[in-house]
Amino acid sequence: MADAPLFSGETRMLIDGKLVEAESGHRFDNVNPATEEVLGHVADASNEDMQRAITAARRAFDDTDWSTNRAFRKQCLLQLQAAIEGEREQLREELIAEVGAPRLLTYAPQLDSPLKDGLLWPAEMIDTFEWERTLPNGDMMGINSRRGVWKEAIGVVGAIVPWNFPFEVTINKLGPILATGNTMVLKPAPDTPWNATRLGRLIAEQTDIPAGVVNVVTSSDHLVGEELTLSPMVDMISFTGSTVVGQRIMEKGAPTLKRVFLELGGKSAMLVLEDADFANVIPGAAMGCVHAGQGCAIQTRVLVPRSRHEEAAQILADGMAGVTYGDPNDAGNLMGPVISAKQRDRVEGYIKKGVDEGATLAVGGGRPPHLPKGWFIEPTLFTNVDNSMTIAQEEIFGPVLSLIAYDDEADAVRIANDSKYGLSGGVFSSNEKHAEAVARRIRSGSMSINGGVWYGADSPYGGYKTSGIGRQNGVEGFEQHLETKAVAWPA
Repeated sequence: MADAPLFSGETRMLIDGKLVEAESGHRFDNVNPATEEVLGHVADASNEDMQRAITAARRAFDDTDWSTNRAFRKQCLLQLQAAIEGEREQLREELIAEVGAPRLLTYAPQLDSPLKDGLLWPAEMIDTFEWERTLPNGDMMGINSRRGVWKEAIGVVGAIVPWNFPFEVTINKLGPILATGNTMVLKPAPDTPWNATRLGRLIAEQTDIPAGVVNVVTSSDHLVGEELTLSPMVDMISFTGSTVVGQRIMEKGAPTLKRVFLELGGKSAMLVLEDADFANVIPGAAMGCVHAGQGCAIQTRVLVPRSRHEEAAQILADGMAGVTYGDPNDAGNLMGPVISAKQRDRVEGYIKKGVDEGATLAVGGGRPPHLPKGWFIEPTLFTNVDNSMTIAQEEIFGPVLSLIAYDDEADAVRIANDSKYGLSGGVFSSNEKHAEAVARRIRSGSMSINGGVWYGADSPYGGYKTSGIGRQNGVEGFEQHLETKAVAWPA
């Protein structure tokens, strides 16, 4: 492994405008998944710390003009943008170390891509969004009225972030939450806390964001984050993570009728049609192993015509051989470790199920013998997979691909939709219009046609079915952080 990067992680949380330790003084380790070495420590909050943060966010919303002073909000977002850019390279090294993210990926979705517009697009929306609109005059019971609609902030938002793309998810939550006038409590994953505490420090030291508007609470205990779901002072939960946890958030938030945005799991299909150029298209499926497969929108089910299954299997196996993996500091590696020993064990359990249920383990499936340290798993390909198998139905979140044969186009669409998930997917054909027609039949929140990339702060992202509720980014994601008030005056 390369030498440890020269940076120092922020150990303190941000609560009510102050950088603080946990009241108990407790801290927990931040561990490098590529080396299993402790990078450092971070404050380990209790329920009491979380309650202090929630109270601060409530007070900041109720007692300041943050929710109504749009020009000031834009100014603060631009300040934060400049502050992050000033520490971009330190943040890059931090993400590589605590996430195990391949360096190459930090120049795209792990850092540079979301930083490009995650705050700036919502900041511009502050000026262009229709905060108020006029309706035609109404006449009810002889009362003639002028009528209108106002858009107002929801209130306090609890933002709960996963470990796989922590900065990307955080910045795409923080931007629209703040731009729409809400206050927030951010709870990062315990596996990857430092990128969040760095943001907390930058907010405290380099912006005019008022005390309590943004709070960052780190804890090794997931139930501390659940305080956000339970508290009547929190108006909305914005959660990205597993479907199981999303279901629990809905259940626990029901007594207070929480508004929820849930971006949850996926089991996306890459549908390769008969007329596609297999030699050029199929190798691209191996990119599903990038970042060790730890992405909810990754196309992990590769669907091909049954008559060409063996041809596709050989092409894909060759493509998998080109997936370089190991030290995430090495810019030549596409894949680093999974996030933890627990996650490695979970992925290995799915690999065993694939073998036990009769799929053919064609590539990988084990721990790389040349990487004794770190939570690495070889890029893994199963062929002869039936869509009813566990590895085709459940989200593995590891570098495991399933090659599935279909009989005809109708069967391909059926298989793609035969999933409890509906987050993303892709269709490949030599005829773009044909690919578009098939994409319209797939029940998912985003679709790539012939490799097109839909990502961006202006693009609404979310899922159908158990892949979630609501959208992150885009106008749709902006508006979900707003309440709607109908108003009228005598004409």
